[in-house]
Amino acid sequence: MTVTHLTLAAGDGVAEARILRSAVVGAGFMGRVHAEAARRAGVRVVAALGGSPGGAERAALAVGAERGYPTLEALLSDADIDVLHVCTPNADHAGVARAALEAGLHVVCEKPLATSLEDAQGLVEAAEGRVATVPFVYRFHPMVRELRARLARGEAGVVSTVIGGYLQDWLSRSTDVDWRVDSTIGGPSRAFADIGSHWCDLFEFVTGDRIVRLSAQTAVVQDRPSAANASTEDAAAVHFGTESGILGTLVVSQVAAGRKNRLHLELSGTEASFGFDQEDPERLWVGRREGSQVLLRDPDTLSESAARYALLPAGHAQGYQDCFDAFVADTYRAVGGETPDGLPTFADGLRAVRITDAVLASAAAGGDWIEVTP
Repeated sequence: MTVTHLTLAAGDGVAEARILRSAVVGAGFMGRVHAEAARRAGVRVVAALGGSPGGAERAALAVGAERGYPTLEALLSDADIDVLHVCTPNADHAGVARAALEAGLHVVCEKPLATSLEDAQGLVEAAEGRVATVPFVYRFHPMVRELRARLARGEAGVVSTVIGGYLQDWLSRSTDVDWRVDSTIGGPSRAFADIGSHWCDLFEFVTGDRIVRLSAQTAVVQDRPSAANASTEDAAAVHFGTESGILGTLVVSQVAAGRKNRLHLELSGTEASFGFDQEDPERLWVGRREGSQVLLRDPDTLSESAARYALLPAGHAQGYQDCFDAFVADTYRAVGGETPDGLPTFADGLRAVRITDAVLASAAAGGDWIEVTP
């Protein structure tokens, strides 16, 4: 579906549709994912940013943009765009996003929204009146929407506990090095800010509940002699409580051999319990005293809110790129004046930074319980 917004044709007062145009800053893996999702939404990717004239050309080629620019200033002053996608290393998110907002653009910014709470708060204020989103894309799995709908209908009864984790292994060896392990580039938190934030957003999204206090421990498991400033955590364990009284336990690790991208959570209720695993996203486990069942992603049987994101017939697997495509398409629908349900905004990005700050503060205090600012 082509996404457009309406403008007024000069002189005759007749509204005409114009295809939206985007730019991508950052031409790595996430930049390519953003660009592909924009194209699938019917958006023109007209510009990309590289660090030099040659880098500008390579950046444009990498993301499939029509033109590359050597500086952000040149891109913002010359390119005719509606939305800027920020896919840079973490430390640059706030500066690039703020410049785009000040130029009057809508913004999609990778998480963490910023590496400091002050910068994240400033971006929320600067985004007033603009569409500004953060890709917490696991919200867009159809079975996540199904879980959310069933919890909202009260099918679980009283939810008392939740357990879960987000486990990866791509940094499990001391020789595994990436810009994210450098705290001056990746920020003061790595594993939790990078993937723990996804889990917390997903939990709060499906339950409509908020984490209000937590106790955390973090660990640096691998010494990385070839990496500069490699002081951020490889793993974290968090106990928490919510506004409604749910007790939770979360384990986050980027050094869990054999686990590639396992985000999972299980909510236990008095009438029903529910389990979701991102590595098996076509299914939702439902447990009851009388027996358990596995619900399959089938557009004919899902709730309306979930079926909207079930793009393929049952038995034809959907996955990560489909979630990302749905997130980006909903962002551009918002630019066009719609109000998509569950679209993660800069306010959600700020929320993730608040929780991350609380985790780091608790860990630094030896696991003391910390209140999480709303």
